[in-house]
Amino acid sequence: MEMTVTRGRARSLSHNRWLISFTARLTDILLTLLAGYVAYVGYYSRWQMEEPYLWGIVVGALLVAAVLPNLGVYRTWRGRLLSPLLFKLMMGYVIVAVICTSLLYLTGLSENFSRIWMASLFLVAFVGSVSVRAITYPVINRFRLQGRNRRQVVLIGDAHSCATAAQHLQAEPTAGFDINRIYLVGKDTMSELADMQLRWAAYDANNVHDIDTDEVWICLPISRGNQVKEVIADLGLTAANVRFMPDMRDFRLINHDISNVANLYLLDMSCTPISGLSRFLKNAEDRIISALILLMISPVMLALAIGVKLSSPGPVFYRQERVSWNGKSFGMLKFRSMPVDSEKDGVQWGGAQKKKTTKFGAFIRKTSLDELPQFINVLKGDMSIVGPRPERTIFVDRFKHEIPGYMQKHLMKAGITGWAQINGWRGDTDLEKRIECDLWYIENWSLMLDMKIIFLTIFKGFISKNAY
Repeated sequence: MEMTVTRGRARSLSHNRWLISFTARLTDILLTLLAGYVAYVGYYSRWQMEEPYLWGIVVGALLVAAVLPNLGVYRTWRGRLLSPLLFKLMMGYVIVAVICTSLLYLTGLSENFSRIWMASLFLVAFVGSVSVRAITYPVINRFRLQGRNRRQVVLIGDAHSCATAAQHLQAEPTAGFDINRIYLVGKDTMSELADMQLRWAAYDANNVHDIDTDEVWICLPISRGNQVKEVIADLGLTAANVRFMPDMRDFRLINHDISNVANLYLLDMSCTPISGLSRFLKNAEDRIISALILLMISPVMLALAIGVKLSSPGPVFYRQERVSWNGKSFGMLKFRSMPVDSEKDGVQWGGAQKKKTTKFGAFIRKTSLDELPQFINVLKGDMSIVGPRPERTIFVDRFKHEIPGYMQKHLMKAGITGWAQINGWRGDTDLEKRIECDLWYIENWSLMLDMKIIFLTIFKGFISKNAY
């Protein structure tokens, strides 16, 4: 038996996607031109724009037209999270601003343009671009809920995978996909589909040769790759989009995607988000912010160094071997808070409350001031400001065999603060919970998330009941 699970007749605007994409590109170009003029009037209080500035905004608009498409801004975002789109837009305008600044410097024209005007131009253009989308997307979602701008989907696969796809589509009606038909491949249990009150038909190659639908999703495990090839061959006469939804429920995926290397298609299962432009931006964030912070806190660090020296004999800094990106070790710096012979009997995990500290050391530990020298590690490139907290080599060798996914936290540089720390998982707390937070951060990394964590650390990260 077959069943259509759409509500009413779904009307699709998919044939006009090129028009939607073109309109979005044109809108961003016009917004850049308008932003340049608004910034000029606001800064100079003149309605008549000088010719160099006219050429400046034209060049800026052309660069926007060239850069944003290459970042994937205008692809369909149907059913996707919009936070990556916000990040891509921000990065696009930053790249355009850097290119414009470089061109002006190289051509010797930088003195002819106000830096405040240029910064205002791209800030207003970015805000305008985000605002237009903030208004447009809810309207599109409303149309989809009314049965417009929707796409018909045929599911082909086993009962569990098809039921998983159906659950997600039903939970996200604004994604704009409706299940048209379900075909089950092979002998499979149908209880999950029955529980969802969905009906199906047995898969038959003759039924799908020239199937009339917008999308066909093949929902099968990777282990059944030969069946996937057969289904794709059977779909040879359809003009629908054919997508493969592999069953990944037994995998812990980190930044999963598809890569093309040497003309080979690779399925990324567990990969660092820090590569290419992202790596440059993360390094720039770390070096610039750490340099500024070190300049600001240098008097505080000098006072703390004197306090450590006066409180007990021994060096000011305490250096520990810790593990960071790609499992490489480095010497992490702290202000010394314990007597120099406190670890003569060996290193022990946890029990921070029981470890012997100096009176001054107890204070700087409780307030996390002993961590300030790690900004030197960041400036050197050993650490990041935000990232998973590093652990000692001896404990890494132990925990990687005990905690699933533990080594995946090393897909990024170790950080001074992180998602786990601002959520209270620091010190002698549940290590598995901390790893879960670290992996969530790696999976969802963005510069905006880093800024959020840095901001929250000011209020939540320094003084904690779990800091000893």
